[in-house]
Amino acid sequence: MKTKFFLLSVLIFSFVLMQAQIKVASILGDNMVMQRNTEVKIWGKARPGEKLVITTGWNKVQTSVTTNAKGEWIAKVKTTDAGGPYTITISSPKEKVLLKNVLLGEVWLCSGQSNMEMPVAGFNDQPINGSNDLLVEADNSNLRLFTVKKSAITTLQDTCSGKWEVAAATSVAQFSAVGYFYANQLQQKLKVPVGIINSSWGGTRIEPWMNKESIAQYPEALTRSTQEKTASMQRATNLYNGMIAPIVNFAIKGAIWYQGESNIGEYKEYAALMKGMVTGWRKDFGVGEFPFYYVQIAPYSYNSSKATNSALQRDEQLKAMALIPNSGMVSTIDIGEEKCIHPAEKLTVGKRLAYWAFAETYGFKDINYKSPSYKSISVKDSVAYITFDNTAKGLTTFGKEVESFEIAGADKVFFPGKLITIRLGQALVWAPQVKVPVAVRYGFCNFPQTKGFLYNIAGLPVLSFRTDDWDK
Repeated sequence: MKTKFFLLSVLIFSFVLMQAQIKVASILGDNMVMQRNTEVKIWGKARPGEKLVITTGWNKVQTSVTTNAKGEWIAKVKTTDAGGPYTITISSPKEKVLLKNVLLGEVWLCSGQSNMEMPVAGFNDQPINGSNDLLVEADNSNLRLFTVKKSAITTLQDTCSGKWEVAAATSVAQFSAVGYFYANQLQQKLKVPVGIINSSWGGTRIEPWMNKESIAQYPEALTRSTQEKTASMQRATNLYNGMIAPIVNFAIKGAIWYQGESNIGEYKEYAALMKGMVTGWRKDFGVGEFPFYYVQIAPYSYNSSKATNSALQRDEQLKAMALIPNSGMVSTIDIGEEKCIHPAEKLTVGKRLAYWAFAETYGFKDINYKSPSYKSISVKDSVAYITFDNTAKGLTTFGKEVESFEIAGADKVFFPGKLITIRLGQALVWAPQVKVPVAVRYGFCNFPQTKGFLYNIAGLPVLSFRTDDWDK
């Protein structure tokens, strides 16, 4: 009898102790980076009505907070300039939680589908160019990584699974290649700690990444993505609920996004959906109109390399840049692979995203970061003169033949176009079959069959374009 009583007492004591335990949010932990020079949140759960004291190591300031009736608590604290490592202590009269090896620096979120999820070590039979050499050099105590475990769920969550890791060969190998390359570029250039949070899921559409209020503005997309047969990770809001909502209290500097391949069938909606998603994220993170840089999908054959769904989606992604304030897009037209939807050249993607951040977010105005884009067309003597924006000091093919121009007359029949010459932001093209050019297209298909591409002098590729708005 005494033994049973003793065991019952132990169980009751253990239960009470468990109830009393201070718990911090899952995104908070050892080795994390917190956004410098701002106000950040530290939050979690404890016993209802309990008074907690949060002490931040960078300024030795103590902040008091009392948990609510549900045991929830949240404290707002000021951060200082980049530095560390520091500790954060959360204590009550009976217990203490210590977060160690915390740095202050720049924090970014990366999200999207498989081209963002693809790790530095690559997928099976699908490599990342240069990954082995990059892993040899991966050790960097000023670069920290957090991957949100996949979770598709119908209700908003306040916790997620994952942990902060210091950059090393083991941790980097399994982390998003685009996210890592981007963050590494920032760390090397800014000379401050950088934290990168990866929340991505291969094959997913944009609708599950949108919050409830945002997707409700697009009834057709909402209806399509809530049908009974829709897979859980493709249902509207499910990935937002499980993989974005748990981290919205964590202060970030900005976000990068690589997604769109799964939405090419409904490309006409994509720019609007992107705007809705970003607007919702910015409202929920509550750190203002943070920079949002994203990747235009790479060429790939899909069902046919000559079809245009991929190009039409790239067109919509370009339109999104005008709809979303403080946004920027990078092109991957020159690094796509006809038979593989996951291009191996992810380092270039990370660098091009970083160019946008350096110029627009961090003020390095001497860096070229915008791809040339179509501006206007004029015709003289059967030759179409195409003028571009963002040509830096002009255009170049880097000595390769460009075979991805198409030209049509009033009959709307396109013929292969020949690049005659380039000169100070203009490309002169013609097709012998077209006496009076009316429309010109460049790289406007799923996968352009060409030996080379058109670039500005800074090496940024001209965006695929069409001068017409014909349906076919």
